[in-house]
Amino acid sequence: VWGEISSNMSQAEFDQVTEEVKNLKSKPDDQEMFFIYSHYKQATVINTVINHPGMVYFKGKAKWDAWNSLKGKSREDSMKAYFAKGEELKGKYGI
Repeated sequence: VWGEISSNMSQAEFDQVTEEVKNLKSKPDDQEMFFIYSHYKQATVINTVINHPGMVYFKGKAKWDAWNSLKGKSREDSMKAYFAKGEELKGKYGI
């Protein structure tokens, strides 16, 4: 179930779903984790400012690529997307 979110989502709502996602009963699949990671980073750091990891660091490269794909996305839009995905994952995996 996708959670409803107001246009003025609070930092407290974002922080709460962040903590709940950390405590899911089961680990989400890789694509779900890349989505969560990239939107969290974009909501908290904004655009990529970290150098691209080397090609041998497959997971780090995939995480960086997922985040880099969001370059230019606003903090608020990233928070909303993270919140909605977090609500979906809570329903799918339980907390």
